[in-house]
Amino acid sequence: MPPFDFKKEFKELYKSAKKPRVVEPSLANFLAVRGKGDPNEYDGNFKKDVAALYSVAYTIKMSKMGAYEIPGYFDFVVPPLEAFWRQDGSGEGILDYARKADLHYLLALRIPEYVDQAVLEWACAEAARKKKIDASKVEIVAIDEGLSIQGTHIGPYDAEPETLELLRLYAQENALLFDFSSTRLHHEIYLSDPNRCEPEKLKTILRVPARRLERESSSQI
Repeated sequence: MPPFDFKKEFKELYKSAKKPRVVEPSLANFLAVRGKGDPNEYDGNFKKDVAALYSVAYTIKMSKMGAYEIPGYFDFVVPPLEAFWRQDGSGEGILDYARKADLHYLLALRIPEYVDQAVLEWACAEAARKKKIDASKVEIVAIDEGLSIQGTHIGPYDAEPETLELLRLYAQENALLFDFSSTRLHHEIYLSDPNRCEPEKLKTILRVPARRLERESSSQI
């Protein structure tokens, strides 16, 4: 049996499609790391957090090769990296790409339901022992995004506002509003590896929280 692949099982959430569309992801579990800072900073916290996240995910995936047995285990393809972003003082959840040092992020990798706290603690310890990586910040987070609008941005990350404007226009044309809050954040899914792809060819799914526009009801007295 081939490994379980989130991209294939949830195509509507991970499929590259530049034309905006509405999606409504259900509750899902993720390995996650919280942090703050410029993601482009050389040898910065962002890159270290990404490394820790992948190290734990692959430790869990490859547990089948060792003595540690995970109840309910099945092999899976480690899915694309995702990130939820916010920025103090940005207003309406729209990010100011000129102030990257002020960015807060939640890095995330979707995981099977069998990954519980005991499995996480084992995987973090294994990553530290074998790869000398500090994985102490990695946690399990359940995320329920709800109604959202998404589209694929092609090009450098700094040009994302162009695609976000297309999402906003789509919202206006379909009786929707952006619905950012402290718990509903700007979401990105990275379909390309920036270390192996030219900036103009990068593919990133952008997903923003939305709500339906309430129509005013008329009444007669």
